[in-house]
Amino acid sequence: MGYRLKVMGLMTLCSLLFMQAKAQELLNYPLDTINGEEVYRYQVEKSIGLYRVGVNFNVPQSEIIRLNPQLRERGLHYGEILLIPTHRPVVIETKPQVVEAVVTETKVLPAPAPKDTIVPTDTVVAAPDSAVVADTLAAAPDTRRVMELALMLPFESHQTKRSGNAERMMEVYQGALLALRDMQNDSTLYRLRVYDSERSERRVQALCDSTELDSVQAIMGLVYPIQIERMATWCAAHQVPLLLPFSDDIDLNSHPYVLQFNSTDEQEADSLCAWIKQRGDSMHCVLVEVREADLSSSIRTLRKRMSAHGISYSALPLRDLLNDSAAYAMDLEKENLIILHSDRYQQARVVLPHIASLHKVGHKVRIVSQYAWQKENIELPQVYTSVFTADTNREAYDALWSQAYVSEHVSESPRYDLLGYDLMQALVAWLNGAKETNGLQSTIRWNQVNNGGWQNACVQVLTY
Repeated sequence: MGYRLKVMGLMTLCSLLFMQAKAQELLNYPLDTINGEEVYRYQVEKSIGLYRVGVNFNVPQSEIIRLNPQLRERGLHYGEILLIPTHRPVVIETKPQVVEAVVTETKVLPAPAPKDTIVPTDTVVAAPDSAVVADTLAAAPDTRRVMELALMLPFESHQTKRSGNAERMMEVYQGALLALRDMQNDSTLYRLRVYDSERSERRVQALCDSTELDSVQAIMGLVYPIQIERMATWCAAHQVPLLLPFSDDIDLNSHPYVLQFNSTDEQEADSLCAWIKQRGDSMHCVLVEVREADLSSSIRTLRKRMSAHGISYSALPLRDLLNDSAAYAMDLEKENLIILHSDRYQQARVVLPHIASLHKVGHKVRIVSQYAWQKENIELPQVYTSVFTADTNREAYDALWSQAYVSEHVSESPRYDLLGYDLMQALVAWLNGAKETNGLQSTIRWNQVNNGGWQNACVQVLTY
């Protein structure tokens, strides 16, 4: 018994020493504060997995993924910088924010709220350090035009801690406010109503059943299909345009007042086919084949549209590519455009080294990738389609952001604040009769689908 107690005591001592050593090691990592949360900046070492990182920092893997959402799609990469929560409270001195006032007819739109503002479920537009008083309204000239708009997004205002998606919705909101502030002039005043649409149909149904939206001239937002269908029906009955920032699968033939920003698989496939045909005989297409069920819907659509456009391609079985015996399907005299069987990077990444080996031995190869793959370290020429442009001049916008917000925006591609800015400007332009706008991140041109709703027709074909 005495021996066992000694062993247990020794193990406890070793454990304490290990914890002390680990605590000392954590002190060597640089600290930072992201959105009010203290974090370590950790550079991923060789041969280490997410589980081991979590153990080393005594942090659940879910917490690491929360701060580094790219890990859900592609896992760890050697040398990349991860944000690791310290779980120590951060004290930030901030002025109390007023978030319950509706922006009314003011000559200059009040400054938007900082990023950490929680949006309540009722009509709000955050106007920090400002108050709208009755005298302001009484002094407004009667000749000024008032444009009343609504923004509906899942802000998760009832949650103690918002998710990454809710943070992105806040950025859309911030960008939309900047757009209205930028467009504000002496002849037009903007009233913006902002609602937390939450996740269910109940919230949207309640708005449709009330008189809350009766004076609204246009609505932007909504994410979930069941909400979109309900609101699109209301918009048709009241002849109010509804601009959808994220959806790409609503039946526009049945919803004449819907403006859909995201492109469809058919649009992207047709744009890519046009790009291929412009290259004529200088390009040879190679389709990596797997079982039909394993093809993603966008790749199936692309294959069908290629046939419709008269574009021929060689079929390359996946096993031949993985066995490095794919040279027979390549054309030495042309650039070989390789179309993978999936648009998900996690599934496609396994074949990329084998395509790179073809590139190294002298074959000209380019892959069809996705806009979202820009962040990945893919050392291959690529072509992709997107509603976003690769490069934009944003100096004036960044100055406007710095003037309006104290916090630094998160650099992400696409930028959700720029999405909110561009779409709000496009919606106002639509109400003023313009069907095309050149935004900071997106060029938007509305084409009517038969006699139904409107589709953004601008799909960029980008290469890198």
